[in-house]
Amino acid sequence: MKLTEASLANPAAVVVVVALAMLFGLLSLAGLPVQLFPDIERPQMTVQAGWRAASPQEMEAEIVEPIEAVLQGLPALEEMEATINPGGAWINLSFAVGTDMDAALVEVLARLNRLPPLPRDATPPRVELGSDNANASLTYFFVQLLPGTSGEINDYRQLIEDRVLPRLLAVDGVAGVDINGGATDELAIEVDLGMAAALGIPLTQIAEVAGRATDISGGSFDAGRRQYTLRFAGRYAPEQLGELILAWRDGRPVRLADVARVRVQPPEQRFFAYQNGNPAIGLRIRRESGANVLATLDEVKRVVADIRERELAPLGLGIEQSFDASLFIKRAINLLTGSLGAGILLAVACLWWFLRDGRATVLIATAIPISLLATFIVLQLSGRSLNVISLAGLAFAVGMVMDAAVVVAENIVRLREAGLPAAKAALQGARQVGGALLASTLTTVAVFLPVIFMRDAEGQLFADLALTISIAVGISLLVALTVLPAAAGGWLKGGRERPASPWYARIADWALAATGTRARQLAWVLGLVATPLLAAWLLLPRVDYLPPVKRAAVDAWFNFPPGMSPAIVDREIAQVLLERMKPYMDGEKQPQLSNWYINLWPNGGTLGARVRDEERIGELERLVREEVVAGLPDTRAFVAEGHLFGGFGGSSRAIAIHLQHGDGDALAEAAELGRRLLAERFPGANVQSWPNTDAAEPELRVGPDDRRLAEVGWRRPELGTVIRVLGEGAWLGEHFDGERRLPIILRAARGEDESDPERFAAAPLATPLGGVLSLGELASLQTTLAPSQLRRVDRRRTVSLTLDPPAELSLEEALEVVQRELVPALRQSLPADAGIRVAGSADRLGEVVRSMAGNFAMALLVLFLLMAALFKSARDSAYVMATLPMALLGGVLGLRAMALFTPQTLDLLSMIGFIMLLGMVINNAILLVAQAREAQAEGMDLDAALAQALSQRLRPILIATLTGVFGALPMAVNPGPGAVIYRGLAAVTVGGVALSLVFTLVLVPALMRLADGLRLGRRRPAGAVASSTSVRAPEVLS
Repeated sequence: MKLTEASLANPAAVVVVVALAMLFGLLSLAGLPVQLFPDIERPQMTVQAGWRAASPQEMEAEIVEPIEAVLQGLPALEEMEATINPGGAWINLSFAVGTDMDAALVEVLARLNRLPPLPRDATPPRVELGSDNANASLTYFFVQLLPGTSGEINDYRQLIEDRVLPRLLAVDGVAGVDINGGATDELAIEVDLGMAAALGIPLTQIAEVAGRATDISGGSFDAGRRQYTLRFAGRYAPEQLGELILAWRDGRPVRLADVARVRVQPPEQRFFAYQNGNPAIGLRIRRESGANVLATLDEVKRVVADIRERELAPLGLGIEQSFDASLFIKRAINLLTGSLGAGILLAVACLWWFLRDGRATVLIATAIPISLLATFIVLQLSGRSLNVISLAGLAFAVGMVMDAAVVVAENIVRLREAGLPAAKAALQGARQVGGALLASTLTTVAVFLPVIFMRDAEGQLFADLALTISIAVGISLLVALTVLPAAAGGWLKGGRERPASPWYARIADWALAATGTRARQLAWVLGLVATPLLAAWLLLPRVDYLPPVKRAAVDAWFNFPPGMSPAIVDREIAQVLLERMKPYMDGEKQPQLSNWYINLWPNGGTLGARVRDEERIGELERLVREEVVAGLPDTRAFVAEGHLFGGFGGSSRAIAIHLQHGDGDALAEAAELGRRLLAERFPGANVQSWPNTDAAEPELRVGPDDRRLAEVGWRRPELGTVIRVLGEGAWLGEHFDGERRLPIILRAARGEDESDPERFAAAPLATPLGGVLSLGELASLQTTLAPSQLRRVDRRRTVSLTLDPPAELSLEEALEVVQRELVPALRQSLPADAGIRVAGSADRLGEVVRSMAGNFAMALLVLFLLMAALFKSARDSAYVMATLPMALLGGVLGLRAMALFTPQTLDLLSMIGFIMLLGMVINNAILLVAQAREAQAEGMDLDAALAQALSQRLRPILIATLTGVFGALPMAVNPGPGAVIYRGLAAVTVGGVALSLVFTLVLVPALMRLADGLRLGRRRPAGAVASSTSVRAPEVLS
């Protein structure tokens, strides 16, 4: 080993390199960005479009369908999903993994440029790369209107935009701030219909004249030696707009102020937010990719405290935090560092118990800090972050990084005890085991390669775990072959004889005696290879997607009855919730809340609450379900504790059923049937339909009378403008005052009686040729129902049923029920040409399980080929691979044992545990096979070689295995919050490694002796067993 020789020749250089590695490791640790989860890059893009006051059907026909038409057939496009609300639409484009998103963006923009002309007041489509994920939200604040402060919270929307947002956006690490609640002001022209009719001013004339009051550029012209720009200042200031002349009557001008009131005001409030009982406006702060969450949050909190004191408090406003990601990050770091520390202590204690040598124990234990700190350097250089996944990798690596050090140090100690000088013992001790350690390290790293290069979202999530362990184990090999030999020469004691350990000898003797005959060998091979595979398959737990990681908050979702107006939502829903939550916030009732909020809009809303004592979160969930949201008029509510993994696509266990057909009524009937069947089959589960088929809103449909319109000098477009004026208002343009841009909205002034839709039919309208007529004389009015939201998937109208299965039911079991019972029933209720597809986490689960199975098979193939190359023997590689079935069975038994104490399924992190197990358990077999072959090369027969391998390698195998078990054990038994993320993974590794250790000591001799006997074509004499077990290999190999 050239590295070992170099380190022995220059120990001072080794000390310097170690010191530098630890120094830069500490610096890298301080510089690594800290966040909750790894960054997940999804190949997605969102196209946003808006059309003020347009219904979902208008948005679909005039905006969404044309956009879908030009975007269809995009290269690598996998799914196109559109959500259409009144006045706005979002089209999400999902591309295949590996797509060049920059090129895709260029292609999307080029195609959008080919769109046919959109309506005049529609906003041009806007394209955003990426999608929301678990790390996007940094934190959430609410600006509150404190008790005693005059006015409405909406009055302060502009102040928040002008004074609060710029300071938050200036914080390093903040990508953006989204405002939820309030609304920007508008320049409203409210027409008195009676006065306009009396003066004979048609609404279309007002719209035309007011819409033309804009500035116009005339270019430039030369005048002598100077050049002038020509500009027509036709725009009115808001206070001057009333002077606009609409027409002349009896020689006198009719001004806009004669028939309308012009003022700057906020639009009608449709979104209501409250925090801790006070009216509020929400601020969602988004994180820049790669920013340190903890450092950015600390700076945001400092800036917010200053804003609260200087800007808001004098105005009677407050600002309070709602969601704080740092709480979960710090909690996860504390959990993992505690498990890491406990694992180190247990591993070192186990090491000392075997060695009973303080110096050797300290020397081997130094591999832990050196390897882990050096790992931080590589993580920073590779652009990774410190998160719950990479920290878990470090915790699991504790026992693994000592494996190579244990084997090298134990071998050096053995040689020193045999009387070799320190330098020779160090060099020869590392050289004897170097090849086997290289093989075991390469195999450990190789099994993670398929995981590291997985490119989907789940692969990106797990890559940090695989990369961290691979780096730590690779560095630990360098430490074992360089640092340990250099330090061992002057640190380890020598010249003393190893105390007798008769139980080692008995294990070796028993292993050889138990495999002494052909029948026993065959029985062991069949029993330890075929039987574990069958048992593991039969005992394998049900499959789930991701662990149900709670976030100590209770969430509620509301669906309100169709057509509920914003004012009714606030009066009958918001105020009731405020009254019911107040005693818990004030501490008059228990459990006391730390904070809570509600967001409400006409069709639904959300509520979130956190309790001071997190041990009472279950009690809070029960009281919110049974007291707070119970009995709300005509409201459907669902309550559940929130999930941290929700950021990976909604709930981490959601099953979606897409129903597709052009007939909206057929979809609504099938969705109602599906919702009822799901509720019956899964009592207590969250069952929703998206869009909500119950939320069809009352619609007053106006049918134009073309003949009558022609008689009065109008056409359909003019009547359309009139309908907009009578409704939410017609958009006439924008007014820019040098600081902000205000939409100009023309609408009819509201009367006292707004509850009677028949008032529209009686609305007086001046017409160009027909005098004053009512709307009912120009068109028919019919009351009907229309959807409040539309959804399209791959250009087809879609209703999606979503199911969050109960906690006691795995995702696989719930999916089986849906496929077996629900899908056939829904297919019968839909027309023959309808589509039905199961998606959501269920769809992802199938894809990921197939990917995991492929990666597992790839890891097995890589292991076999790599060991065949290292051993230069496919047969020896097969001997090592044969030890894996017992490890797989041990992992399954570990999951089953864990399920006796806490719910545990085979989730994706547990599957990673089985892949990780492959690289861990074969190390013992590699050491035994390598040592036996080395002894055979020295002239021993197979039995003697196996005896020597067992006697010399048994202690390091036991030490390495048990330190690995004890290093991972705290992760398996830690009862702290968030430990559920790693519990299954730890159970797999602990169970697999422990069970594999017990039977590898028998299986390897049985396989090698059986194959040797078959190859030689002879049966061993009866006395051979006794003689072989009495053979002892020399203590020192020359």
